[in-house]
Amino acid sequence: MINRATIHRRTVVKIRDGRWRHEKDAIVVEEPLEIRLALPGTARAIALATLMRTPGADVELAAGFLFSEGLIRDRYDISTIRYCVEAELDDEARFNTLIVTPRPDLDLDLEQARRLFFVSSSCGVCGKASLEALRLRGCTPLADDPPVRIACAALAGLNDALHQAQDLFARTGGLHAAGLFAADGRLLALHEDIGRHNAVDKLIGAHLLNGQLDRLCQSVLLVSGRASFEIMQKALMARIPVVAAVGAPSALAVTLAQHFNMTLIGFLRGASCNIYAGAERVMAPA
Repeated sequence: MINRATIHRRTVVKIRDGRWRHEKDAIVVEEPLEIRLALPGTARAIALATLMRTPGADVELAAGFLFSEGLIRDRYDISTIRYCVEAELDDEARFNTLIVTPRPDLDLDLEQARRLFFVSSSCGVCGKASLEALRLRGCTPLADDPPVRIACAALAGLNDALHQAQDLFARTGGLHAAGLFAADGRLLALHEDIGRHNAVDKLIGAHLLNGQLDRLCQSVLLVSGRASFEIMQKALMARIPVVAAVGAPSALAVTLAQHFNMTLIGFLRGASCNIYAGAERVMAPA
């Protein structure tokens, strides 16, 4: 395991009650991670995507990204994921480049794979917000078998549980989080990143690589910030039935949830929230 710095300390000017002072402050790291895809039967690798991310769980991030983009279906579709060891690269570039080798007999959509995406930490993959594209990819509405239900009392505690588990956020105030919860409100897993969508990919990728994708279909995903179309797309690919966000959803995110039988909750603040789709999965107090 390679440990990269996730925070830098910088001297800043802090103004408090009209007083100025110089102090060290923790600032979250943001660096590009280039994902390269090794072409079957050749020694070549194509640049597939550049993700602006916080270092940490890079392998999980790459696996989750490939899964949510529909290029792989399970962990056995990947032979190896490794950092680039090309001699001409310095250490920073080397550990900001991953080469993914798919299994030799994987039927890859190379036209899809050859498209070079650039994903920023704020907007995600632009130009892909299409419900029709999801249907063509084979996405189908989620079934309630077995049903997933979360009580209002459990829902009310999710935000505090997420916040308390955010170690890097507590130190920097500059990261988003994606938390996976059981229907009874227990926190199962959490990942942080400067981008909401990266945190979700890290969460999904970790379950993919551990052979635990089936765990996701019985869980609740909570993201800090807003619920975008891309967040909902990733949850749909992972078959996560309930998505909650601290902030607002976009109109397209709501439409996706309605089309694919997902529950979408926004403005989750303690016992208060708005349910935009799939209210039947939330149990009202007796």
